[in-house]
Amino acid sequence: MTIYIINPNSSRVVTDGIDRAMEPLRAASPVPIAAIQLDEGPRGIETQAHVDGVVTPLLARAAALESGASAFVTACFSDPGLAALREQSSHPVLGIAESAILTAMTIGQRFGILSILSRSVPRHMRMLGAMGVMDRLAADLPLELGVADLTDRNRTFDRLRSIGTQLRDAHGAEVLILGCAGMTSYRADLSEALSRPVVEPCEAAAAMAIGRVALARAYHTTKG
Repeated sequence: MTIYIINPNSSRVVTDGIDRAMEPLRAASPVPIAAIQLDEGPRGIETQAHVDGVVTPLLARAAALESGASAFVTACFSDPGLAALREQSSHPVLGIAESAILTAMTIGQRFGILSILSRSVPRHMRMLGAMGVMDRLAADLPLELGVADLTDRNRTFDRLRSIGTQLRDAHGAEVLILGCAGMTSYRADLSEALSRPVVEPCEAAAAMAIGRVALARAYHTTKG
């Protein structure tokens, strides 16, 4: 049985980054963790049309993996197909945005989100409103970098540090959330640079999935 981290875009760079981010968590997991991608997905999920377009192939991929799965994680910060996949699967299903937000609220009172683009922010606002946590949001500010741009380490880190500083100093963010699965490799350096906790969403969701699998095993043992 496996925890499947499904990257809904077709970027091998992003998927490989997610896989590396999982490495420290694998020792704590009672089951293997596998990072996979949708080869039919866009290179980056940057619009609502992208989000809507990956739901059907995401559900089909998860259905094919259902019998060997312990849990699923949808690794896009727009949490595409999250409700539909929860309805379809008998296993725990975690979205990285929802998981990151819930994790951040256990670390600090007010969290800030570092988004990729301005057009990402309205999607996040709808999600935050649906979760009922708008009063905990310090701000959601964009880097104005697309998913493909995130591979430029110097440019991306400079933007992360600049926008993260605004979230901390101008908006009072006590904890920061990386608003894209393509930012996995920047968490530790950004946290050190800003002296603030930084939540990487794929790690947050995987940790929750590990917890859910462990709880299910504990319940089964108790019942047995």
